[in-house]
Amino acid sequence: MEQLVGLLPILIMFVAMWFILIRPAQKRQKATVQMQSNLKRGDQVVTIGGLHGEVDAIEDTAVYIIVDGKTRLKFERQAIGRIITP
Repeated sequence: MEQLVGLLPILIMFVAMWFILIRPAQKRQKATVQMQSNLKRGDQVVTIGGLHGEVDAIEDTAVYIIVDGKTRLKFERQAIGRIITP
């Protein structure tokens, strides 16, 4: 019983870290993956490098983005950071 009482603070710290650090990070990662899988042509996006553009075409793992109306760039789908909503 004394050993269980001795381990109780460690268990409480683990549970607290789970709810403070790990769980929110997993939620953010899940939301990002869902956003990247729901991309469609015409979406205004920002890459993780800060490049703004419009989605022109989508492949399995790549996304083509049009920048300044004429330049077409190919990015990995994972490089899309967020979708800009008007």
